[in-house]
Amino acid sequence: MVKKSILPKLLPVMLAFFVMGFVDLVGAITNFVKEDFHLSDSVAKLLPAMAFFWFFILSVPTGLLINRIGRRRTVVLSLAVTSLALLVPMFGYNFSVMMISFSLLGIGNTLIQVSINPLISNLINEKRLASAMTFGQFVKAIASFLGPIVATWASLSLGNWKLLFPVFMTVSILATLWLGMTKIEEEKGPENDSGFSDCLKLLKNPMILLSFIGIMCHVGIDVGINTTAPEIMKEYFGMPREDAGYASGVYFLFRLTGCLAGTFVLARWSGKKFFITSVLLIAVAIAGLIFIHSKEIVYTCIALIGLGNSNIFPVVVSQALLRMPDRKNEVSGLMIMGLIGGTVFPLLMGKTSDIMGTQTGGLIILGMTVLYLFFLSSKLKN
Repeated sequence: MVKKSILPKLLPVMLAFFVMGFVDLVGAITNFVKEDFHLSDSVAKLLPAMAFFWFFILSVPTGLLINRIGRRRTVVLSLAVTSLALLVPMFGYNFSVMMISFSLLGIGNTLIQVSINPLISNLINEKRLASAMTFGQFVKAIASFLGPIVATWASLSLGNWKLLFPVFMTVSILATLWLGMTKIEEEKGPENDSGFSDCLKLLKNPMILLSFIGIMCHVGIDVGINTTAPEIMKEYFGMPREDAGYASGVYFLFRLTGCLAGTFVLARWSGKKFFITSVLLIAVAIAGLIFIHSKEIVYTCIALIGLGNSNIFPVVVSQALLRMPDRKNEVSGLMIMGLIGGTVFPLLMGKTSDIMGTQTGGLIILGMTVLYLFFLSSKLKN
């Protein structure tokens, strides 16, 4: 249960989590932009690349920025930048404008990803931190789930998919104003400002380094299964691309369900036990995808990966933050920099699948990430 005295401060933070999910609009928007401007696949992929590129570049500097202006102000800044990203396409629509919009969306999302987890730690006690962060990820997942639906509805019903921009911008502006007017007491940052190199030196702490790699593996599984699931359906069952795409929808649906369930389970269960259970689900599912080629089993395995992977992120990040409570801002920056795993592992999966001539190659790479997560579980605290 959340104390009533905390709720007025927690609600605007949760709305900020919802806005965080707007970065996942890039998938749906890219397809529309590609058709509108008749872009090749390689050129179209520059759009999402511009959004996710900033995680690697700005994550650590954002942790340093938080030390200077505070966590709440950094989240408010991120919401303002996201609002601007959604405003830009309303004044002109061409490829260059969309590149600028996606860049701003990535910058805003980097700012919020780094700052919002330390901010919520000022409202929630340590025992319930992982649970609260999981609920935040559930709220974020709702936005991720709604984005493509709103874009498709606006296109089919109103004849203009770009109407999603004013809708989501209004929500973003509301979140900016609400959190901007909310006072949240924060822990004081370090007396001496850390430098970029000082922040990277935190990786010398074994648990921080292990957690960083764990985040890379988690995001690698997330992006990897989203891109591979439709290809598995095409390879195993000869399904057309349109029908095969539903496999990704199954993953998103059960990831959303897992986030909601994790909110309550983590409030009562130790993070370590829950983590091990989650990794076991992923391991069983990947084995099933490799060895059992039944349509029902494949869909079930994709769903299990969604359930299992839904709570890896909050458990790992909360454990890392609590290991170095006096350096939460910098640690959060390092953890978000680990999102680069969403680029690294899918590339390895694609290369391995090409060499083997089957999607099993990519699944083997995912299996290696699971082995690492099992190793990481032995280092977690109860």
